[in-house]
Amino acid sequence: MGVYRLPGWLLREKLLEGEIDPGEYVASVYERIERLNGRLNAYITVRPREEVEREVRSRLEEAKSRGGLPLAGLLVAVKDNIHVSGLPVTCGSRMLEKYIAVYDATVVERLRGAGAVVVGKTNMDEFAMGSTGETSAYGPARNPWNPDRVPGGSSSGTAVALAAGMATLGLGSDTGGSIRMPAAWTGVYGLKPTYGLVSRYGLVSYADSLEQIGPMARNTRDLAAVLEAIAGFDPRDSTSLRTRPQGLVEAAERGLREGAHGLRVAVLQEFMEHPGVDERVKGLVERAAGLLRDAGAVVGEARLGREVAEYSLPAYYVIAMAEASSNLARYDGVRYGPREPPRPWEGWNTYYSRIRARYLGAEVKLRIMLGSWMLSAGYRDQYYIRALRLRRLVRDRLLRLLEDNDILLAPAVIAPPPRLGEVADDPEKMYALDLATVVANLSGVPAAAAPAGWVEGVPLGVQLIAKPLAEDKLLQALGALEAASGLHDLVAEPAG
Repeated sequence: MGVYRLPGWLLREKLLEGEIDPGEYVASVYERIERLNGRLNAYITVRPREEVEREVRSRLEEAKSRGGLPLAGLLVAVKDNIHVSGLPVTCGSRMLEKYIAVYDATVVERLRGAGAVVVGKTNMDEFAMGSTGETSAYGPARNPWNPDRVPGGSSSGTAVALAAGMATLGLGSDTGGSIRMPAAWTGVYGLKPTYGLVSRYGLVSYADSLEQIGPMARNTRDLAAVLEAIAGFDPRDSTSLRTRPQGLVEAAERGLREGAHGLRVAVLQEFMEHPGVDERVKGLVERAAGLLRDAGAVVGEARLGREVAEYSLPAYYVIAMAEASSNLARYDGVRYGPREPPRPWEGWNTYYSRIRARYLGAEVKLRIMLGSWMLSAGYRDQYYIRALRLRRLVRDRLLRLLEDNDILLAPAVIAPPPRLGEVADDPEKMYALDLATVVANLSGVPAAAAPAGWVEGVPLGVQLIAKPLAEDKLLQALGALEAASGLHDLVAEPAG
């Protein structure tokens, strides 16, 4: 078995004990990158192999000399909207193709502190605006299980890198499902933490009140180890919570070893009855519920309410687009961007319009314009304020359900992954893909995706939702589901 296939927790042990040479590990991953990235387009930037190998050896020596370093020597793929000092931060956009980070994001600092080594920056929907991985200015990422299909977005490249054995661990960001959707379509595990649990310092903002950085991995134990490393208070992030979770790895191991005993799980019925959700997806949710029941959980049903299920998606997009119109105002060619000199006698408004029209993609421009319109006089109350009120309703309903249940079970995706180009030019179809994931972002609660079965040769995941700061119970449930399904450490071997 190739070294690139090994789970991170086992790989770390073998590297520290000398059973695997660091050079062999790095060579194994880089061989995959060199052979597959041209086709799958997972990475935008890859660090030089020699530089990465030296850093892996250094981290392992450090771990041997002073102990600790729970991620010692492990290669991590980082989404390209997260700052890594010395590497480009393109956000999948031509607007930032020349921008080089001068500092590490807090999550990257903490990963380095835990011994991990960044291998490269991964492809993504431009400024995280997309659900399929196709809006990147650097070309679409492809699903390694079927390269004719999308991998999901916006954390598409990280999911592809993990699923194809081009990294061992990963970081993504989730604004409305951008970790969970690609995880669910590529056979990996992805977790959106409680809002504020993980610092956003060093994350390029799209929609501040919705987005969170989170871990991605091929198994629950690695997922927990990354989350434990990056979570905790950061004074540089005004939204950061003054808490640091403990025992997350132990919670995942408890689920793997002992199952879901003591957990109360409820299936969200609105999504199981929704006509837009594929019957095969509903079947996988039912299968996951059965596996958790067999693992010791008490499984029942729950309802959010018709209006929540019907209006949460439009409310999410109103809020996200409004915040995007503000956050992306800085990309004007003067503060950020290509910094081309104005033409003779060209006014500033004309200059800004020309630069933004040339360097921003169609989906980004659409969301900026819609967000600006929704915030304009005469429409702000009609759209934005009403969306904020509905957001509170969604949160209240979800938290009420989580008073009686530890885990809510729902689809992570509404259908198998579309083929490339199938929904990219139809905003209504693309936005509908987020149907089941946005409620967690509107509510700020933790949610995760885990593989539960196969459809059309592609592993498909389900979604688990927990109450705020209950990542331990979420990871226990994920571990129990992983043990029951046997779906972990999946690595695709694309033909051709």
